[in-house]
Amino acid sequence: MDRNMLEQEVIDLLADICDDDAVAEERDIDLFDAGLLDSLAGIEVLVAIEERFGVQIAPTEVERAEMNSVNKIIDRIAERL
Repeated sequence: MDRNMLEQEVIDLLADICDDDAVAEERDIDLFDAGLLDSLAGIEVLVAIEERFGVQIAPTEVERAEMNSVNKIIDRIAERL
């Protein structure tokens, strides 16, 4: 999967979970501070990443600050593909 396709898939996934298309426009904002994600939705993101990309990220292996923006989530997935 090329980077552009990965980016679009992650944006679509996050827009669905956050129920807000703003994630596509503001890819570096902290999704938790902005109120777009909470801890339960954060787990939902990790499960969706595993289902869609086959990339397993355990909640205990990453700090929230490592996956708190769209771009950081994309980078984390790209590292593991």
